[in-house]
Amino acid sequence: MSHTPRTRTVLSCTVLVAALGAGLSACGGEARGNSLTARPYDAAAHVTFNTAGAERVDPDKPLEVTAKDKDSRITDVTATDGLGRQVAGALSADGTRWHSTGPLAAAADYTVRVATENRDGAPGLKTLRFHTADAGKNRLKVTFGPKAGTYGVGQPITAELSAPVKDKAARAVVERSLKVHSSEDVEGAWYWVDSKELHYRPRTYWPAHSKVDVSANLNGVKVTDTLRGADAKPLSLTFGDRVEALVDSGSHHMTVRKNGKEIKTLPVTTGKPGFSTRNGIKVILGKESFVRMRSGSVGIAAGSSDSYDLPVYWATRVTWSGEYVHAAPWSVGSQGSANTSHGCVGMSTGNAHWFFDTVREGDIVRVINSEGEEMAPFGNGFGDWNLSWAKWGEGSAVTGSGRNTAPGGVEQARLRPQL
Repeated sequence: MSHTPRTRTVLSCTVLVAALGAGLSACGGEARGNSLTARPYDAAAHVTFNTAGAERVDPDKPLEVTAKDKDSRITDVTATDGLGRQVAGALSADGTRWHSTGPLAAAADYTVRVATENRDGAPGLKTLRFHTADAGKNRLKVTFGPKAGTYGVGQPITAELSAPVKDKAARAVVERSLKVHSSEDVEGAWYWVDSKELHYRPRTYWPAHSKVDVSANLNGVKVTDTLRGADAKPLSLTFGDRVEALVDSGSHHMTVRKNGKEIKTLPVTTGKPGFSTRNGIKVILGKESFVRMRSGSVGIAAGSSDSYDLPVYWATRVTWSGEYVHAAPWSVGSQGSANTSHGCVGMSTGNAHWFFDTVREGDIVRVINSEGEEMAPFGNGFGDWNLSWAKWGEGSAVTGSGRNTAPGGVEQARLRPQL
């Protein structure tokens, strides 16, 4: 945008003022006694508050400010609590009344600034401070996850609620109070898995080496008629390199990429017919250098041809029901050529050790070309990335229905392996 016109205006004014003398202003006209820079008068005699005189204000009642006479009108009102949260409000067209349209927080200190104007145009100001009453013991607590640390770029953020929230409007109140600040510019959203759990993820994976701070401005906020928010401990996370493992059950190989560059391809075996590995994107849940896997933990009858009791090393977990990427020295002859496992991704001991040392919690394992079912978005680990961004948006109470609309809902996890 060109600034030339503004420069010309200033120059012409300067010349004209110099010519006319100090007594007149050709650009501004005759000077007014009540300029915008005039010190505001005390408007205490011109406005009233419905909270005036109360030691503890009821947070469930709206805040009202009213002009007392026709000699002045309200021009602006701001009501802010000690955390910097502003209360939404509406001002009448004639400037005689302002009232809050958003809820007040319980057990909070508020500062209300009312700007007025008299019939001569002079500005006035009145400031009121008050404290809202406590909400009692029925408080909604929020616990963020995972624990603070460094994760892979596929790690979702979770918010666990201490009480169920079912109404969409109440969910929107909770959701709007949950803040996610990233060091990199990302588009993200919350998804209501159920009435007590929310997940947050970006449109695509987190940027490598980004940092995220998660917090809640829910303390004292009215969620329902019987429930108000409590204070929440904030969370800080760091994301590492973008590490992705692509398991192709059709070619029996796994390709590992780091920040988009292929670093290794390994021969593997995946689930055989009847035990096919789930297709889709999975997030690494944890790593265990040794696991004792017993078939009875996943419903396989003892003594049957498929029963097993095996010591397993370098096990990287991807579902709660028992899918791992792990060492399988007993199937080395099939790795790279056939699928013979009971659902896990098996590889040589050396390759499994390398994979174990290369990945971290939150990294991505994607399975394609398997005869297995699709990985459920929720309930058996983090399958969040298997939902399209449009479907993810439907799970937000702010932009969508605030309901779990994922196909199949929440997967009921199978029994975990006995350790």
